[in-house]
Amino acid sequence: MEFTVRKFDLLQELTLIQGVVERKNTIPILANVLLRAEGGELGIVATDLEIGLRSVCPSKTTVPGTITIPAKRLFEIVRALPDKEIRFKKGEANWISVTCGSSRFRIAGLPQEDFPSLPEPKGPVIKISADVISKLITRTIFAISTEDSKYTLSGALLVLKPGSIIMVATDGHRLAHIEKAEALEDVTEEIKVLIPKKAMGELVRMISESGDTDLIGFARDDNHLFFDMGKRLLISRMLTGQFPNYEAVLPRGNDRTFTINRDEITAAIKRVAILSDERSHTVKLSVSAGALEITASHSDLGEAHETLDIGYNKEDLQVGFNHQYLIDFLTTLDDPDVSFEFKDSESAAQLRGQPASDYNYRYVVMPMRI
Repeated sequence: MEFTVRKFDLLQELTLIQGVVERKNTIPILANVLLRAEGGELGIVATDLEIGLRSVCPSKTTVPGTITIPAKRLFEIVRALPDKEIRFKKGEANWISVTCGSSRFRIAGLPQEDFPSLPEPKGPVIKISADVISKLITRTIFAISTEDSKYTLSGALLVLKPGSIIMVATDGHRLAHIEKAEALEDVTEEIKVLIPKKAMGELVRMISESGDTDLIGFARDDNHLFFDMGKRLLISRMLTGQFPNYEAVLPRGNDRTFTINRDEITAAIKRVAILSDERSHTVKLSVSAGALEITASHSDLGEAHETLDIGYNKEDLQVGFNHQYLIDFLTTLDDPDVSFEFKDSESAAQLRGQPASDYNYRYVVMPMRI
């Protein structure tokens, strides 16, 4: 095989696939990218068997064919080459020569027969706004569990309804829930799927790189999820298992509330957290008439206090939180203000952005003992 491709076109796709390629090197072929030259297009495929990415870029094909090349080394080579056309030519025993200007490389490939085939999208395709799905992911991905034992919590639940789209993530200590009213054509009944965290991260990255993509084509089969962005297709294994009943966790009757400027309380928590305990990460919120005091203490280092003015006239309340849980939500929020809603010092608190927007975004976090 033999083809030429512009550096910029190839580098753009190779940059995206770096997050998909298998890094543990348990199966050598998974560290490779498959290149298929045919006509005026170069097909590019990478997978780690959990997620896969297919993309295309323009090329000039002299001799059609397929090769696999180590993805990381190819990326580094292409990135370092001058901004000119790059010529690829396959020789004997899967050796590939790469030429660009005065630069020449000879790379050892692996047989394309060893590269796993990726599933093809089947079934109905649902069109979802790329901007909406990106916002849903960025507002929930941080709440996904990082513990391997919590398999069904290692992704987020996506719920598609005829008139709305919902995403929920939880690690058992906190829960992020976001809903957007959205007219979804071809959705006649509720659809629930569990999307792995890695696939969510790659999807957001692809959306940010594909500025011209307004809609994503979503499809699924029994085991896989497909996200079609025109020249790029992300394929992910679907998580199986029962996601917790999140609706039962959403607080009701949290009538001790106050609203405060988001930037103000975020900065205050970050300052106080400097002297929080390294193991528990606890900060204490003391709520009283007109004032919120945020404190943290460290047995060896000392203590920190910060007092903010709030509009509050109910019973005094003291509650402890993992400061990182609060900061994760507050730094993701776009709204200028945030409301804190409590029932008592031992029940889950609910945080919401204010004023209310098109996105019904709520964050439920369990308190810590203080």
